[in-house]
Formats: sequence, structure tokens, C-alpha cells
Amino acid sequence: MTFSAPLAAAPSARAAPFLRCTRLLSTAALMLFILPATVGCSQQAPSSSATAASSSPSGPDPVVAKVNGIEVRESDLAIAADDLGQELQNAPPEMRREHVLSYLADIIIISQAGEQKKLGDASDFKQRLAFMRSKLLMGAMMQSQVKGSLTEEAMRQTYDEAVKSMAGQEEVRARHILVESEDEAKALVEQIKGGADFAALAKEKSKDPGSSEGGDLGYFTKEQMVPEFSEVAFKMYAGQVSNPVKSQFGWHIIKVEDKRNKPIPEFERVKDQIEAFLTRKAQNEFVGKLRQSAKVERLDRPATPAGMPNIPGLPPGMMIPPGMMPGAPPAETAPPSAETPPAAPTDPGAK
Repeated sequence: MTFSAPLAAAPSARAAPFLRCTRLLSTAALMLFILPATVGCSQQAPSSSATAASSSPSGPDPVVAKVNGIEVRESDLAIAADDLGQELQNAPPEMRREHVLSYLADIIIISQAGEQKKLGDASDFKQRLAFMRSKLLMGAMMQSQVKGSLTEEAMRQTYDEAVKSMAGQEEVRARHILVESEDEAKALVEQIKGGADFAALAKEKSKDPGSSEGGDLGYFTKEQMVPEFSEVAFKMYAGQVSNPVKSQFGWHIIKVEDKRNKPIPEFERVKDQIEAFLTRKAQNEFVGKLRQSAKVERLDRPATPAGMPNIPGLPPGMMIPPGMMPGAPPAETAPPSAETPPAAPTDPGAK
């Protein structure tokens, strides 16, 4: 899992995405703090308001409407709001409430019509109902596994481990211009040496999607760029412009704007992301233990080892992708390992 407010600033959205190095990081804790991500909740997970209303016997859960005699409570509205998800994100609060109530009323009215036609007796309906029940039970069970893992001590330990791995890590802020040929790159270097503005040339000449920002890549660590780019950029000083540098994407001209040690944010800034990471960790460990004793028989193909069920599209025994777990934040897909690139330039040149 990764943090939406990283321990160090995430790579700039302006940076060319294809420049980012695809090497896997060595520790899970370090991954938390340097990869960009989004932390959210599955729509299948009950909202905090729904949970509070339904789990507390003394909590208020008033009837807010009746639809064909069926009572609609505040907790029902909360569940329906979760089901609608992002559709309600930008709606004003009062409009949102009316929309949810209308949505829930339609569900009741139309489902009653389905009952009259006895659609609920159909075998395919019963099969889907059993599937949805199992899925909701899975979500509830996954949520229950998280409670013991989200202690203050565990969160502080995760934070401290990540901070320790980042100590003294250097970052560079750079701009670059990306072109197709070495001759074109050399011509641009001569223009820059003659006084041309680097950012203006990047906007005009670079084929990098971030060229609209003057080629600005923001701050990055050495591991976050393809090796041949990083090897040059991290040997340069602030204000220096490189000679043409070749990578698998073309020819780069690099200008280093700044160098610094990677800043470390305070614990409170990343607390929510630590919770998300520990949530996923607890759920994965729980599923792993259950799979060790599970008996999964495949009748459509040769059997796999005990506790290692095949999932379509995944290698045997791979964990359920976290984004498929009800109540779990969506996962950042781990990138594949990078192939060994050509030897990196050793002389970046000077302006």
C-alpha cells in the first residue's frame, strides 16, 4: 500500500510517467512513502454513519420515510449513499439527501413489483443472492480482522521503520527536454549555451507530456527514474545542463534545479495512510492463513497444491488483489522489474 500524502513529496504529476524507474523497492515500509497512490474505501464497505446507526442499540436511527408501508431509517439512507458512491460527491447536502431517498424509494417500489412477479424464486436470482451474501460476509470478516492491528504502537513502528530507511536519501529537482535524435539534442544544447531559456525550449521542442511545465520533473530520488537518466542527474550540480543523454525513450537534455535530502513529514500527516497500509497487511495475512487450510478442488483443470487456488489472471497462490477486498483501499499496482538498460553516461557535461 502507498500513501496519498507521502512521507516525502510524491513525484510531481508533471513528470514524464515513462521516466519513472520500474524497479521494485526493497521494503514494504519504504514503498509506503515514495509511490503515488490514492487511498479510498470500497463502495461495499458500510459508511461510518451506517455502522454507528446499526451497531449501537441506543444510537438514534429514526424512521425518515415510509414507502408502500416499508420503513426507511437513517441507517438505510447511509447504506444507499455508500452504494451511490461518487455520484453524490459534488451534490449539495440537501440535494444529496433527497437524491438518496428517491433512489432508495425506487429500489423498494421496483423490488416489490419483482416480488409480485415472483422473480425472487428464480434459480439464477437465488444464486446471485447467495453470492452477494457471501461477498458481504467476506467484507464484514475482513473489517473485523483490522481492529487489533491498528494500534498506536503498530502505527508508530511502521512510521519509524519507513523514516529510518529514508535517512539521508538525496533528491534532485530537474527539468529535461526529450527529443528523437542526438543531432537535435546537440543543437538544443548549443542554443542553451548561447543563452536560450531552457523552460521555453522544453515547451517548444520536448516530446515529453510534461513539456507544458517547462520540462519540470519535480523532486525525485535516484530509484524513481530510469538508471541512465538518474546516473547523470545525480552527478550534476544545481544550475548545470547536461550533454545529450540517451535512454530507451530518446535523447534527454537535463538541467538540475536543486538538490536536497528527502524531507520527512510528521507522523500526523501520514497517519491515515499508515492505517491503510496496516489494514491491507492484516487482511492479506488473514487470507493467507485461511488458504493454508482451505481445500480447493479444480474440476476444469489439473489440481493445484493445497491452499494455493488458481485465480483467473493471477499466478497460483497469489493473494487476492487488495482492491477486490470489500472495505480495503484500492491498491497501487506494483510495476514490473526493469530490464537491464545500456550503460549510463558518465560525463553529464556543463553549461
